[in-house]
Amino acid sequence: MDQQLIERIVGEVLGQLSKDGSQLPAQAVPIAVSARHVHLKIEHVEALFGKGYELTKRSDLSQPGQFASNETVVVAGPKGSIERVRILGPARSLSQVEVSFTDAMKLGVKPPLRESGDIEGSAGITLIGPKGSIYLEEGLIVAQAHIHMAPGDASRFGVQNGEYVTVEVDGIRPISFRNVKIRVSDRYRLEMHIDTDEANAGFISQGTIGRLEKPGTAKTELHVPQSAPEPVNKSYEFKKKLLSNEDIRSIQEQDILVEKGTIVTALAKDTARELGKTISFRK
Repeated sequence: MDQQLIERIVGEVLGQLSKDGSQLPAQAVPIAVSARHVHLKIEHVEALFGKGYELTKRSDLSQPGQFASNETVVVAGPKGSIERVRILGPARSLSQVEVSFTDAMKLGVKPPLRESGDIEGSAGITLIGPKGSIYLEEGLIVAQAHIHMAPGDASRFGVQNGEYVTVEVDGIRPISFRNVKIRVSDRYRLEMHIDTDEANAGFISQGTIGRLEKPGTAKTELHVPQSAPEPVNKSYEFKKKLLSNEDIRSIQEQDILVEKGTIVTALAKDTARELGKTISFRK
């Protein structure tokens, strides 16, 4: 099943559950994995895609009014670049790029760990679109883990906007997230956001349930079964007999698994090295 469809179904199910907090176990928080992405102000949308251009919706996100657009850009740093980085809409009042620490190493940059929207003094980065490119003097961050929740959820958990909590996740690789910031708004739906590095560290996939703990309080038990998911950045299984340069550029995953006997062109190998991708043959 298509990964985008799976995430949409999970989001819809969790959305129905979170409308009535009593349907979730006490202290339970659904977790969403946020991959690298870009937020743009309208001036930068036009600089990258052309005068008067507007973002087009690809799919709705879990938070009301937010969507993944069809548009992507190249994010370029001093040591490397990452292609097809998704732009999230609608357009914002400032431009911001959120990456994982692993992405930052590939790009050759050192973004700070920040709350989304706090970009003052953050790292610079270049964005390349089909109609132009821009250099952001600041705006590149590694997003701090946080929890979106409505006022009713905040009351139920006994927390308030700006407070920091711990979230425990059970499973085959238990993990604890500390200094998770609470963000409360009528516009929010209950959900914790982490990046792909954090997700892979705990074998966490979309829809995993965490347990919110306030410092100094006794721990609770959720008894929510956690399955062992595949890593967030899984390998792409290439089935064709010829792997070309165009194929390498169209595949979003970093690890490409090909069948024995597949012909890999020299240009495809060069492109893979350029983009930091690996090509492996199935044993």
